Amino acid sequence: MDVEEFREFGKAAIDLIADYMENIRARDVLPSVEPGYLVNSLPPEAPEEPEQWKDVLHDFTHFILPGITHWHSPRFHAFYPTGTSFASLVGSILSNGLGVIGFSWMSSPACTELEVVTMNWLGKLLGLPEQFLNCSTGPGGGVIQGSASEATLVGLLAAKDRTVRRIKQTNPDLDEGFIKAKLIAYSSDQSNSSVEKAGLLGSMKMRLLKTDADGKLRGDTLKKAFEEDQEQGLIPCYCVATLGTTGTCAFDPLYEIGPLCNEYNVWLHVDAAYAGAAFTCPEYRHLMNGVEYVDSFDVNAHKWMLVNFDCSCMWVKNGYDLIKTFDVQRIYLDDLENSNKIPDYRHWQLPLGRKFRALKLWTVLRIYGTEGIRSHIRNQIGLAKYFAQLMQPDDRFVIEPEPAMGLVCFRLTEGDKVTKKLLDNLTEKKKVFMVAGSYHNRYMIRFVICSRNTKKEDVDYSWNKIKEEVDCLCPVNIHTKKYKVPVMKNIDAVKSNEKSK
Repeated sequence: MDVEEFREFGKAAIDLIADYMENIRARDVLPSVEPGYLVNSLPPEAPEEPEQWKDVLHDFTHFILPGITHWHSPRFHAFYPTGTSFASLVGSILSNGLGVIGFSWMSSPACTELEVVTMNWLGKLLGLPEQFLNCSTGPGGGVIQGSASEATLVGLLAAKDRTVRRIKQTNPDLDEGFIKAKLIAYSSDQSNSSVEKAGLLGSMKMRLLKTDADGKLRGDTLKKAFEEDQEQGLIPCYCVATLGTTGTCAFDPLYEIGPLCNEYNVWLHVDAAYAGAAFTCPEYRHLMNGVEYVDSFDVNAHKWMLVNFDCSCMWVKNGYDLIKTFDVQRIYLDDLENSNKIPDYRHWQLPLGRKFRALKLWTVLRIYGTEGIRSHIRNQIGLAKYFAQLMQPDDRFVIEPEPAMGLVCFRLTEGDKVTKKLLDNLTEKKKVFMVAGSYHNRYMIRFVICSRNTKKEDVDYSWNKIKEEVDCLCPVNIHTKKYKVPVMKNIDAVKSNEKSK
């Protein structure tokens, strides 16, 4: 492919994506394919001779698109958002076009320095304490990881190394393997699956502690766990607090957990993958009170901040903890003269190579501006509240817990089986997509505002599809007034009513 063919191919591809986004409402959210459809449709071997780019786009349209779940459809309400925007797409094109691998400053100075700049911008926008920023006088700073899963594992490995070094300073004769075998990590039973996986990958037992009635990990629960384990000869090492849990978007109280972790020399990492973006809005920053006690903090810009995957933004209070953990030297990587002046990010992450991810974050922050980011988040929170207002007067539904950020959780008063049947029916028809969750051992459905394209009329559409299915499953009896439960206003009355059935 020469330059002219690249221009034609690239322009055609951009037109295709622009048309796709412009007409996405015309597509079902879920595909109508069966497992193996693509394996059976495409040739079993790669082509021997070069093919025309027009044939590639033809096959993309006829074979790939039919098998896509449309995450950016305004009727996609599952999981949490995955970011995209035209600004981010252009940033990705620029990054991929340059094709640099920025493992050190010398390997591409702009790759490192733009990451320093954008992580400072974003850290200030979120309201993080200055000690987490590269522009502070201390050793703190930000780095872009691939995912929140990577950030959690990086924090765990750094905590492990720091704890071993601390213990050996006072007990130099202790075997390092003996110490590591006694280290233990903590999180809540509502934390993301990646937190437990970090324990598996980092060879550290992960205790998932019981949360309170609101899904929060409380300080007294954590303190009790620390004391129990110390009595058993174990060494508390690492704790992951969640700001915006996957199931119900609960916020662990850092002001309780943080002082405890500092007292017990436990590294405190914050997983704010989804909801952390809301801290761009000052009215939500009270939800991270106690952040000054934290050792590391992570937000996925590729979730709610319009940046395409992957762009997970991690800040640490002490970058030297990462360097001491991950520093492996080779003569061909020698860049000591520059690494003393600016972060050498290969020591801040798991892989050696790294993409120029800061470019897409930079383009989004510049094209939208800080007010544009805040407006996007506030709008999506407003749409979630609007959905809850549509549902609230219908006594067949229970909304609990209270809606948080862009998430509304609900179930039917008829019980778990009927709620599950509702979700199954909606999924089968492919017009609206949601996933299940659990709250107080009850089956519930999670409704999240995900797409940046979502408008009020899209929420109306999704609500009407839900209501149509419920009308078939449990129609309102206007003569007996069967459903008279005041949704959300009196949860105890809801439970009493359900028991009476």
